[in-house]
Amino acid sequence: EPRVAESSVQKTTFIRKENTVADPLLRVHMQGVIPMWKEVEYFKEYQRRLAKHAGRARARHIVANAVYVVSVGTNDFLENYYLLVTGRFFEFTVAEYQDFLVARAAEFLTAIYRLGARRVTFAGLSAIGCVPLERTLNLLGGGACNEEYNQVARDYNVKVKAMIARLRAELRGYRLAYINVYDDMVDLIDHPEKLGLENVSEGCCATGKVEMGFMCNDKSPLTCDDADKYFFWDSFHPTEKINRFFAKGTTAVSLSLLT
Repeated sequence: EPRVAESSVQKTTFIRKENTVADPLLRVHMQGVIPMWKEVEYFKEYQRRLAKHAGRARARHIVANAVYVVSVGTNDFLENYYLLVTGRFFEFTVAEYQDFLVARAAEFLTAIYRLGARRVTFAGLSAIGCVPLERTLNLLGGGACNEEYNQVARDYNVKVKAMIARLRAELRGYRLAYINVYDDMVDLIDHPEKLGLENVSEGCCATGKVEMGFMCNDKSPLTCDDADKYFFWDSFHPTEKINRFFAKGTTAVSLSLLT
């Protein structure tokens, strides 16, 4: 993050951005997203600032011993591949696009390894067919999860795990761990009582079916009274409670890389 204060530059190291995408084309039509190659440039800039502030030896130590959390893919599929405006589905079959994204992810993971990162978690895709917006659009399925999209996520995750295994074998000392978001999400949707959830198909905000982002806040008409009873805040993003749940799991895996 280029805006981090110099005094904070030693305290934490994350390569993590919600709107990071593997496909560079997505940046053209979707504001606010950051392609992975740009994240690498930010990482280089962070290292320059860190070395200036802490010295080169200390900077190398911090970079090598930090844990990096990487999560990409959802926007690439739902806000890119399946949209008419991009035309990506004319250029690639689903399998080819999966391979394209996995290849870009492998390039990114290799690049940050070359720059000194050694402890990295990489999240697979969640059950993207179960976000409220996709349920709303799934008219033929009666508003159920879009199982075609979920199968795409499962197949992509298989390829991601194979890529991670290959990089671990090829890059000496790389402690690279896969985060299984998909199964945890499906388990909560199937068993919402585990977290005291009452609604796992709609967002808390407004109608919960199509609104997202700037269209959503606690003043929006029809917004629920208690977001903690919902899996989703809007038609695309989880609530803070769900984010904390997944963050806890990611933290557990991250800490295992430190031992």
